[in-house]
Amino acid sequence: MLETIWFLLWGVLWAVYFVLDGFDLGIGTLMPFLAKNEYEKRVMYNAGGPFWDGNEVWLLSAGGVTFAAFPQAYATMFSGLYSALMLLLFALILRGVSFEFRGKVENATWKSVWDACQVAGSFLPALLLGVAFANLFHGLPINEAHVNTGGLFDLLNPYGLLGGVFFVAMFCLHGALWLSIRATGELKDRAMATACKLWPAVLVLVLAFLAYTFVNTKLFTNYLANPHLFLILVAAVAGLVMARVYLAQGQAWKAWGGSAVFIACVALFGVVGLYPAILISTLNPAWSLTIHNASSSTLTLKIMLGVALVFVPLVIGYQAWSIMTFGKPINSEHDLEY
Repeated sequence: MLETIWFLLWGVLWAVYFVLDGFDLGIGTLMPFLAKNEYEKRVMYNAGGPFWDGNEVWLLSAGGVTFAAFPQAYATMFSGLYSALMLLLFALILRGVSFEFRGKVENATWKSVWDACQVAGSFLPALLLGVAFANLFHGLPINEAHVNTGGLFDLLNPYGLLGGVFFVAMFCLHGALWLSIRATGELKDRAMATACKLWPAVLVLVLAFLAYTFVNTKLFTNYLANPHLFLILVAAVAGLVMARVYLAQGQAWKAWGGSAVFIACVALFGVVGLYPAILISTLNPAWSLTIHNASSSTLTLKIMLGVALVFVPLVIGYQAWSIMTFGKPINSEHDLEY
């Protein structure tokens, strides 16, 4: 029972991370296409600036839970995906540094370098996360010793790349909606128009990804055995539709909320489909890592659950306060920090 609780909590942590960091990854990726001058670039930096470091807490929490609750899965996952993980971390570091360093020197070349770091540090994590999770859904070449025998280029298969493109588009839509909340004037109009253009692309990509998932993975097995689980997909569809309906009405907050529901349900769909496996072996199903053969001791899981029940609500409360406090429209240069 504890293994199941922690597996679901692990999925929830990833879902929350995708929702929260997804919008600032999307904003950074869209910067070359939406910002037409220095002021608009600064608005885009400040749209995500107060939140990006707090959002990363959820990435650290998801990684920490993997290490503490499922150490064998952590060892196999992070050693086998080491190259991809290093690329992800370096990209996130560059993005974080760009927030702080860009405005330190009034020089066009200096700012252009950090703008490039912001874009690359936003696009690459979105792409790599999509590729990584698509490969987790499909399975990895894990041998009897629980060692991933594949390499970085093995991850770049058609299904993995489709997952990467889907994540980039999904986060860009989420980011455009958040920018619609924080920006004003022409930039706000441009962000909303971009969100309208991205929505059908996300719809096509999610349908293609689900179809490919059905024929390429065993992710639907749990759903076919327990049809009530399809409510997760229904909620995802409802969130995506809600985002488009409210976008047409010009209600950016509600549209962003619909996008958040969509992203969270997409993540939970994958996690629930994996259960009870964490890492699927494509070489031999018996060599897969599950919540039973990869988990920590019962005592460890009990202690961790007590800590999580105290601190996870506190972090959620902080994030909600942060979003409501700093998620107001940027009306002038006096509102700009970065």
